[in-house]
Amino acid sequence: MAIPEDILNKHTVQIGFIGLGLMGSRLTRRLHSAGWNVHAWNRSPQPADALRREGVVIAASMAELVVYSDVVLSSLANDEAVHSVYFGEEGVFSAAKRGTIILEMSTISPELSHLLHRQASTLGIRLLDLAVSGSTPAVEAGTITLLAGGDSQTFERCVPLYESIAKQWFLIGPGSSGVLMKLVVNLLLGLDMQAIAEAVSLGEHLKIDRNILLDVLSRTAVIAPAFVGKFQKIKNGDYSPEFPLRLMSKDMDLAMSAARNSGAVLPAATAAQSVLTSNISTNGDLDLAAITPFVIGQTTNG
Repeated sequence: MAIPEDILNKHTVQIGFIGLGLMGSRLTRRLHSAGWNVHAWNRSPQPADALRREGVVIAASMAELVVYSDVVLSSLANDEAVHSVYFGEEGVFSAAKRGTIILEMSTISPELSHLLHRQASTLGIRLLDLAVSGSTPAVEAGTITLLAGGDSQTFERCVPLYESIAKQWFLIGPGSSGVLMKLVVNLLLGLDMQAIAEAVSLGEHLKIDRNILLDVLSRTAVIAPAFVGKFQKIKNGDYSPEFPLRLMSKDMDLAMSAARNSGAVLPAATAAQSVLTSNISTNGDLDLAAITPFVIGQTTNG
């Protein structure tokens, strides 16, 4: 595919980033460190203050950020936050000029993603859903995978930006395809963590030495690289969040809703969803790996 003539240039393009949570703050830092002219905005002041001290310009308001940006990126927690940021008073769609590129990186429902694309098209805005596969260590290392939905020209224009934050990037298809692919990927993530928790539970109930159990499991070929670090968390009982359990539960709910709407039957995912839901009230802000002690602690009657 030919490289478009108007490919993004970090020396001339103004980047605006909305949402400075676990993922957004790290993505903003990477863009800033890579030399992009990035300014940011966050609803609560503390994350923004931390980035301001590192030299990132913080906009006085979201509308101000959007007006002066050629490219707007957002990384937000859920559908409610995304809808508010884009459709609310002085939101993105009220301030963005025609021709603005928007890269929406949140994991949201396909229905909301479709709505964003329709509104962007009406306003002459070039929007990609650009879902992120990878947790906070991958963001910091620049090894995330980007899953995009939208038109190919806009996708290709943004390659220099991808190169600053990601290891690989794919255009999955038309608008909302990136969101759909993210639901597929995160379904597997939730199932894999459930399988690991059950394997550890079985090993412990069979009285295998705990340290040996965790060390050997982490080195077997059946464990994906993304999960190797989870074994150290389990060993240390350190469940500081890399990917919070509450977000995994939210993503699993979105995947199950998409499954119902499309006619897919997912029995293992149904069980994993139940475990996640059971942990939300006590472990929601901990790492996804925190389901492991919950699974180990379950007992059977008989």
